[in-house]
Formats: sequence, structure tokens, C-alpha cells
Amino acid sequence: MPVPSPYAARLAAVPQRRAELEIGGSRTAYWEYGDPAATRSIVLVHGFRGDHHGLEPVVANLHGLRIIAPDLPGFGDSSPFTDGRGHDVDGYGAWLGELLDALGLRGEAVLLGHSFGSIVVAHALANGLATPRAVLVNPIGAPALSGPRGVLTQLAVLYYRAGALLPERPGFAVLRARFVTRIMSVTMSKTREPRLRRWIHEEHDRYFGAFADRRVVLEAFRASVSKDVSGVAERIPVPTLLVAAQQDDITPIEAQRRLVGRIPHAELVEIPDVGHLIHYETPGVAAAAIERFLGEAP
Repeated sequence: MPVPSPYAARLAAVPQRRAELEIGGSRTAYWEYGDPAATRSIVLVHGFRGDHHGLEPVVANLHGLRIIAPDLPGFGDSSPFTDGRGHDVDGYGAWLGELLDALGLRGEAVLLGHSFGSIVVAHALANGLATPRAVLVNPIGAPALSGPRGVLTQLAVLYYRAGALLPERPGFAVLRARFVTRIMSVTMSKTREPRLRRWIHEEHDRYFGAFADRRVVLEAFRASVSKDVSGVAERIPVPTLLVAAQQDDITPIEAQRRLVGRIPHAELVEIPDVGHLIHYETPGVAAAAIERFLGEAP
């Protein structure tokens, strides 16, 4: 029997609606939460192989905001690009700007990127995308191959390479293998609460394989291990909040402490006893930090 979400009651109290836009040939699905007439909007960019569901626990703990949470093209309910652009940092950065234009929010909405989404948001800002403020949750603050679990990242490279070399159908099946998802989930989970751990594993089983095809996931994976936030840190021009975990297996906290000093107007909030799953394990702490950051005078 599935474990109910510990955040279900809070999320159910938040008004929400689903809509779609066509961007770059992608039928981009997005969800709008909260009061559509709120004076402040925030657009969320989720992590690699996830979709908008992963950030819903954070959404459930935010108040007084209009929140837009799209699925990246090729993931979740959003179809892939068909205009020739790649499913990579540059492709998604251009898509993010077009999404903001379509919503009438360029230069107005705060941008939040989680994990791979932090790379997309950081590079888009460095390339001139306008926003009043930015939030990076579990930012990829250093090259993924240099993290404390660099060996596992190397194994992931081999895994995705195998998925690319196999014929289409078996390669696609390998990339969606449940046992690989479970290894990832167990490795990243730090909570000692059995029900929360089980729910996290179920969430990964449910959504981690929701990508359109092999090409999409391979392009996004290559982007996720070839770029990081540190490469453009000095070019991020807006006030930026980093919400980082002290036990993150992908970017060690020491690297996050170095990163915050390289971004011109940045601050770092460290969350103890959690790893790369802040959005699942401590979303209330993250949301409180975000609300405090957005509530400060510009």
C-alpha cells in the first residue's frame, strides 16, 4: 500500500491549476499554485529526471506567492523540443526566457532552480535573463565528478553511455530501470524516518522515469555533468539565495561556502542532517528561508 505524502494536507489547501504553452515546439505543461493575483511571482525549475512534483513539498510550505512550476521539455507532461535545440543548459535557458515572456513575467518573477535546475537558472542569468532575485536549492556548485560521491558519478556516466550504445528499445529500458532508481534514492536519502524514506523511494519510482525518450535524457545528463553554477558565478548579477545541505553527496558544503563568495550578491543558508533531497526531507526549512529572503527590501 502506498505511503501517503506527509505534505498532502498542506498542498491540498493551496489553489492550483494546470495549463500548457507551446515553446520551441514543446507542449510545455505547467502548474500554477497560490493566488494568481499575488504581487510576487516565483518560477520553479526542477532537477534532472524529475518533474514539477518534486518541488510540491516546498510549494506546500510557501505563502502569499503566485508559483509557476513547469515540467522541463521532454520530462513529465511536457513533450520534447522539435525546433532543433538541445535538451541542455542552453536549450533550457532559452526556453525559460520564452516561458517568462509567454507568462508576461520576464523581469518580474523570482527564479528558483533546484539541482540541475540551478545550473539552468544560473547560466540563464549570466546570459542576461532578467529577474529581481534568484534562489538556488541544492545548487550544483562544483563539477559533479569532483563531489564526495565522484565515483558514483563516474558509474552513472558509464550507465548512461551503456544506455546510449544499446539498440533503442533495450537502451530505453535500461535507462528507466527501477533498481537503478532505487540505488540513487537510497544513496541520497538521509532521513531516519522509515515512512518518509519509503515515501521518497515511491516518489522516485513514480516520477524518475517520466522522460519522453532516450535522446532527451542523454542530452540532459551530459549537460548535468558538464556544467555547474561555479562556471558562471561571477556573472550572476542579482541577489541570490543558496539553500544547501551539509550532507550533500553531489556538491560538498565546503564547495557551497566557496561558491557563495564568488556570486556578487549572495547569501548561503545551510541545512544540517540532510543531503541532496532538501525538497523532500526539509521543505519547510527551505520554504522559510525563501520567504525570509523574498521578504527583505530589494
